[in-house]
Amino acid sequence: MKPTILSQFVVALVAAALVFGAFRLMNTPSKSVIIEHVDKSQAKSAVYTLDENGAPVPLDFTGVAQKSLGAVVHIINTQGVSKAKMSRGRDEDFFRQFFQQGDPRQQGPSIGSGSGVIINPDGYIVTNNHVVKNAEDLEVTLNDNRKYKAKLIGTDPQTDVAIIKIEEKNLPSLKFSNSDDVKIGQWVLAIGNPFNLNSTVTAGIVSAKGRNIDLFDPSVGGIESFIQTDAAINPGNSGGALVDLNGNLIGINTAIASQTGSYNGYGFAVPANLAGRVAADLIQFGTTQRGYLGVTVADIDSRSIEQKDLKINEGAYIASVRDNSAAQKAGIKAEDVVTAINDRKVSSRADLMEIVGSHRIGDKLNIKINRKGDFKVFEVTLKTLDNSIAANAKPDAVEDLLGADLKSLDPATAKNMGIEGGVQVVNVRPGLLAQNEIEEGFIITRINRKPVSKPNEALALLKANPDGSFVEGYYPGSDEKITYNVEPK
Repeated sequence: MKPTILSQFVVALVAAALVFGAFRLMNTPSKSVIIEHVDKSQAKSAVYTLDENGAPVPLDFTGVAQKSLGAVVHIINTQGVSKAKMSRGRDEDFFRQFFQQGDPRQQGPSIGSGSGVIINPDGYIVTNNHVVKNAEDLEVTLNDNRKYKAKLIGTDPQTDVAIIKIEEKNLPSLKFSNSDDVKIGQWVLAIGNPFNLNSTVTAGIVSAKGRNIDLFDPSVGGIESFIQTDAAINPGNSGGALVDLNGNLIGINTAIASQTGSYNGYGFAVPANLAGRVAADLIQFGTTQRGYLGVTVADIDSRSIEQKDLKINEGAYIASVRDNSAAQKAGIKAEDVVTAINDRKVSSRADLMEIVGSHRIGDKLNIKINRKGDFKVFEVTLKTLDNSIAANAKPDAVEDLLGADLKSLDPATAKNMGIEGGVQVVNVRPGLLAQNEIEEGFIITRINRKPVSKPNEALALLKANPDGSFVEGYYPGSDEKITYNVEPK
């Protein structure tokens, strides 16, 4: 049967529509497009980007992969059974899944592996705190298979960032970039060593920013404002690099959201601005010089907008302000809503925590707030956690380094526990005890085998051994004696 004039017209119309659609697709102003190639019996899809003239060119990850691979290392953490058993905290199981941790019940050394990124040609490597914690031995393998013993320089449990160092020069390295420039939807590569598969590269996009996933134990006071990506991240990627298509280091891969412990579409990285500042402090001072506002902050939701009669639906709500804090001195009050810091928009509690957490003691911030519908700007000079403005220098007093207060154990509690006495750890904050996994409530009974029952006795023994001390004690409600090797990180 010959085609009718009507059917010929329909075919021609459809063909014209397809040609026009292909023309529109190839000339779209977006950065990447999908172009269908029909190859006889099968269709092949390829992702394209646009060159400087707006012409589509195939999206190629090989250049950035080659540029970045040499700076990403494989880290092996070996620790004894006793130290493996000491690892405590509600995030332990989560981290054991992401960081390839051996079974702590096994008889023999516990061996785990993770990743790291060389950020200085002289051998400084950034990784995660949970990758290197409790390590008795750290071995680093470079992309070219050279192996080195590594030294721990410093850790920051609040951001899960750590610095280690190997003795070598002229190493390939990556520089931290400005993670504020990262855009949702942009292409990124995750580089690391998942499942001990060295030098693995996966691709995806940035699927969210400023993500808070309640990863840290509340006693640590963690700073969470993660970059979320759908680039495949698995156990062993922890501490590896998240880079953009120019090879810029935009984040340090830290966690995954998964019910199985393996990739399920969501990975999280500490943004470069935060990780970079922490890394610089750890290299220079051995500890962080983080500044504090002295406020408690909450997110804004429809319920709080109605209950508190807020005149704004985005920002970080100031629930309370500490006396003599940096915020109070500047004039910030409870029920204010922070909307911007140094002209950077603040949409959530996570945004505020990231921005403030990436600044040092003594830094000045211009904080824009909404107060019952009126906008005001305050200049705030960040203070220490105890509301002092200290010089950016490594503290040498044991009281400062501990990051906690000590109080004598009351006689009734000591009698119930069947011990003669001790001192209890309270008000844990970032410092030596938190870095060594000692939690709130721990009761110290002996330091270097000498009994202690008063805070000044404990401090004197710790001062007498600045390179480290063996601290023995118990957690309330447990008769298991635990010994920590408390030493500067």
